[in-house]
Amino acid sequence: MGKVVLVTGASSGLGLESALYLTKKGYVVFGTSRNPDNFKKSVPFRLIKLEITDLTSIKTCVSKILSLSGKIDVLINNAGVGITGPLEELNSEKVVENFSTNCFGPLNLIQAVLPHMRKQQSGTIINVTSIGGYMGLPFRGVFSASKSAFMTMTESLRMEVKEFGIKVCTLAPGDYATDVASRRYHSPVLKNSPYKKYAKGIKTMDEHVDKGNPPIEIAKAIYNILNNSNLKVHYRVGAILQKLSIFLKKILPSQIFERLIMNHYKL
Repeated sequence: MGKVVLVTGASSGLGLESALYLTKKGYVVFGTSRNPDNFKKSVPFRLIKLEITDLTSIKTCVSKILSLSGKIDVLINNAGVGITGPLEELNSEKVVENFSTNCFGPLNLIQAVLPHMRKQQSGTIINVTSIGGYMGLPFRGVFSASKSAFMTMTESLRMEVKEFGIKVCTLAPGDYATDVASRRYHSPVLKNSPYKKYAKGIKTMDEHVDKGNPPIEIAKAIYNILNNSNLKVHYRVGAILQKLSIFLKKILPSQIFERLIMNHYKL
């Protein structure tokens, strides 16, 4: 049997593209979906039910893959969800839900997989974060924060498990042309809200996704990572200007960088 790969959120978007590409390259891929029975497409990999925010679902998913394949060589923590809204107006329950999906749930999945990787004395974990996690973005503060938190956890995890032969890194995409906008939670545009530019901001965000790069870039980036024996801590994939923004944040005075971001979002 070839290397066994677990890809979360594999029923759409970047996860689906990555699962298809890795299968084509000879990996034994198990993808996850909240509702695999509703997935109508024919795919060359197995879809397993997983609710990333539910610990019992995580344990059941991992046990099922181990019973079918006997091992998990690679975990690609791809499942995630967007959230937008002025921080003052965001529902606190939605904030917790976002962190549960983008950070806490993936951490629980890592905890479920690590004992088996340690026993194998090998394994690779790729945590999909976001270029947006490197900076606070207007009306996307919670999303940026959840991805930033997951990125920082990854840095810690990488050092903790290195002695067990387990490799860990992050992969931060920019905007890609997927259906992610349709699954993003938008805080309601309130009639009397003082944040008049929020509605326009939603439109700008969706336009960025529609004009994004093709998802196959992410799939190829993951494949290249899996075939690299000396992993970097962080990988970034996306439009040149999006990747450049990370560098500019490091070198520019904070107020100048802030102005660039506000201009980008037409604020």
